[in-house]
Amino acid sequence: QLQLVESGGGLVQPGGSLRLSCTASGSSLDGYAIGWFRQAPGNEREVVSCISSGGGSTNYADSVKGRFTISRDSAKNTVDLQMTSLKPEDTGVYYCGADFACIASMFPDGMNYWGKGTVVTVSS
Repeated sequence: QLQLVESGGGLVQPGGSLRLSCTASGSSLDGYAIGWFRQAPGNEREVVSCISSGGGSTNYADSVKGRFTISRDSAKNTVDLQMTSLKPEDTGVYYCGADFACIASMFPDGMNYWGKGTVVTVSS
């Protein structure tokens, strides 16, 4: 049974950087596409980025393109999201989700496996 745990959230000033990690247990992440999602208070969960199972393909929401980078480390069984030039509108609970392909990330709740989330607050 695949379990996912997010870490790395916290308080950061606008323009700052933060690195989130999605760590898997119970199974290898190698066979899964991994997406990062976020949910601001009162809003629907939205996809931020997704990386294919092999790591050869990535995609990003237009709102974060050029600022965020997704990557995976098979040895650590993790998928990271490096966030730079953070804006207040990036604030929210960030979740990682796993499924067989990134097409599932088109849907806010489309992934089969989810972590519990980590809070990111961008504020001065």
